Formats: sequence, C-alpha cells, structure tokens
Amino acid sequence: MRKILWMIISGISLSLIPAMAQFNTVSSASDYYREESVQAATKDKETASDNTGSGKGVSENTGKSGARGDVQRQMVVERYLSVSYPLPRIKVTSPYGYRKDPFTGKRKFHGGIDLQARGDKVLAMMAGTVVKVGQDKTSGKYVTLQHGNCMISYCHLSKILVARGTAVRPRAVGITGSTGRSTGEHLHITCRLNGKSVDPAILFEHVRRVQQECVSALAEL
Repeated sequence: MRKILWMIISGISLSLIPAMAQFNTVSSASDYYREESVQAATKDKETASDNTGSGKGVSENTGKSGARGDVQRQMVVERYLSVSYPLPRIKVTSPYGYRKDPFTGKRKFHGGIDLQARGDKVLAMMAGTVVKVGQDKTSGKYVTLQHGNCMISYCHLSKILVARGTAVRPRAVGITGSTGRSTGEHLHITCRLNGKSVDPAILFEHVRRVQQECVSALAEL
C-alpha cells in the first residue's frame, strides 16, 4: 500500500506545489475553519513574541521575521487547499474488492469505492485535467480526471459541472446522484495508477497526510 501511495505522490507531486499568484480553489467550509483557527493561534503566538522585545533593532528584526513568516504561512495554506476530500463527509458504504453484487447476489469484484451521499457537490481531490465526461448504462453520468500517472473517475452523478479539457484545482466537478447501474444515491470512485486499478482509499490517506502536515507546519510558524 505504501509503495502504491508513493507512486501516486511521485506522479503528481509537481502539481501539488501551488504557485501563489495562480492559486484558485474552492474548498469545504470545514477546511477554512480549521485553517483560520490555526492561523489565529499562530498570530497570537507571534504577537506575544513581538511584545517581549524592545528597541529599534528588535523591532526591525521582528518585522523581517514576520514578513518571512507571512510568506511561509501563505505557501503552507495554499498547499493545504491544493488537496480535498471528494465529499464533505466520508462514509464508505462499499469498499474496494470482492463483495456480493447487489443486483445478482453473486460474488464479484468491486473495482472502486462507494461513499454515502445525498445531493452533495463532488470535489476534485487535487489539481488535474478533465479528460473525459459522459454517461453509460453502468457508470451513469461520470467525470474522469487525470493527475499525472493517476486517473480518477467519479460516477453515478446527477449532474456534471465541468467540460472535457478543463484544468481544475480542488473544486466541484459534479453533483452526486444515482444514474447508471445503481441501487440508490451514492458516489462511486475508481482509481487507475499506470493503467492498473487500485484502491481509491489510498487517495484519502494522501489528502489526510498533506492536510495534517500543513496544520502542523502552521502551528509551528
């Protein structure tokens, strides 16, 4: 699992380092609340530190340090927002692997992961390009994004919000639904790494790790 995660990170690492002037994203409210709370804590920490010094020399040094800190904080915040969970709440209703097919009752391989959803906006999990949008009897309405050597598809959508060829950061690409071969509303996600199917759960781990590292970095600045 760690080897697969490393391959994905290696393939998309360049796209996860945002340019500050070009950064543009939509993230969940919970992301912003956590970001703001951490920034507030670090701001209070800096204020307390500034108040311990006195004199012109100390004031100048503090100003330079503060400017550098602001740049570093901005970079960390932008990296934090460069990844996102696909839904506001993550609840797996059917994992990747063999299961009883809900239509036939027979044991069959489930090549994706199903998440509980109810009219939710589906967010791209990282920067990428929309390489395919469409609808078929199995996947229903779907969007496929390419992130380096990784291809991610979001299926059974009720509505598609992006067009083929669009470059996206974490933002809404569709609305959950129950189109195609589905027994009820949910989000079905598939992931292919170098053309081979892998468990999409490793993507959630990648998002969690990046955001956790950024929150820790902000707290230390």
